[in-house]
Amino acid sequence: MKAFYILVFTALFSISCNSVKRTQKFVSQGNYDKAIELATKKLQKDKDAKEYDAHVRLLEEAFLKAKDEDTRHIAFLKRENSPAGAKEIYYTYLDLQTRQDLIRPLLPLYSKEMGRKANFVFSDYSNDLLAAKDAYIQALYQEAIVYMQRNTKKDYRSAFNVLCELDETQPNYRDVHQLREDAHFRGTDFVFVTLNNHTGQFIPYRLERDLLDFNTYGLDDFWTEYHGQRENGINYDLGIDLNFQTIQISPERISDRQYTRNQRIKDGYDYRRDRAGNIVRDSLGNPIKIDKFINVIATVYITTQEKAVFVGGTVVYKDLNKRRQLNSFPLSSEFVFENAFATFRGDERALTTEDRKLLNNHFIPFPNNEQMVFDAGTDIKERFKDILRENSF
Repeated sequence: MKAFYILVFTALFSISCNSVKRTQKFVSQGNYDKAIELATKKLQKDKDAKEYDAHVRLLEEAFLKAKDEDTRHIAFLKRENSPAGAKEIYYTYLDLQTRQDLIRPLLPLYSKEMGRKANFVFSDYSNDLLAAKDAYIQALYQEAIVYMQRNTKKDYRSAFNVLCELDETQPNYRDVHQLREDAHFRGTDFVFVTLNNHTGQFIPYRLERDLLDFNTYGLDDFWTEYHGQRENGINYDLGIDLNFQTIQISPERISDRQYTRNQRIKDGYDYRRDRAGNIVRDSLGNPIKIDKFINVIATVYITTQEKAVFVGGTVVYKDLNKRRQLNSFPLSSEFVFENAFATFRGDERALTTEDRKLLNNHFIPFPNNEQMVFDAGTDIKERFKDILRENSF
């Protein structure tokens, strides 16, 4: 048992040493915030731990070095006085404040090894933070304005992202909400989609309406909107033509087939008899039964109804400003109406499982041409959606 306690103590001491070594490693690498994080976690857990003194010393060292490094970095950024540095100055002050807030609840920290309390010189960064935040917000605002003044979709999108960052840092600042709406509107690609019927045949209105209802497509592209009807105040730079070029509808066809079914089936039983015609019995005196088989036959008449439609066309991407075609994709679909049912004559026991299923069916009126085109259009819509997803602007 004593050996066990020694083993446990050795293991715990090894873990403690490893923890100190890790913290020391981060300090020596200049990763002061990670060292502070590890040290504060250890000091929060147990003030009587053997590594307590070592972590107090390392925490003091990491804090002083981190503060000195950040202070010098801020001074450099202020001298540089660039808009890009405003963000870095603000978040560096936040880091300085966060470190103090992390350590403050642990104070005082006394180190027996150093024979004194750890020295943490805290500063009040309230005014610095407010000034840095104000400079950062103004830099973001000016950056967004510069982007918007360039008047390109790409720059409007950049402006939108900057304004979102500004709104997260300082909600309801000036006219940021309106500017962000403007940037989103001007950065959006509005695509006008036209459905053209070059087939010489009628396309159902409900199919046109369904194909141009982009709310049902689930494309969810923040910077692209598809419109089936023009809206006032929108400049459509891009266009898509959904061209129907051919609609081929086959005539209604009814075909009959006839099959003969033969089956050998069990049909009751008989008794085994000897040569004298007497019933043979088993050792218990029971009559011995034998299965009786017969051949049955039936004629099956299967009727099949068929009607098909083929719809073909193209999807053409266009630059409306330059009046030129950008790309073209084929689009086609075939829809087949098919129904089969059956009747029979003869012994039903001769029928197959498939025959019996067909007996439950019956003649169905053929769909009209409009319905056939609409049913094919459901598949056309899915294929059109795939093209839109795979070839976004």
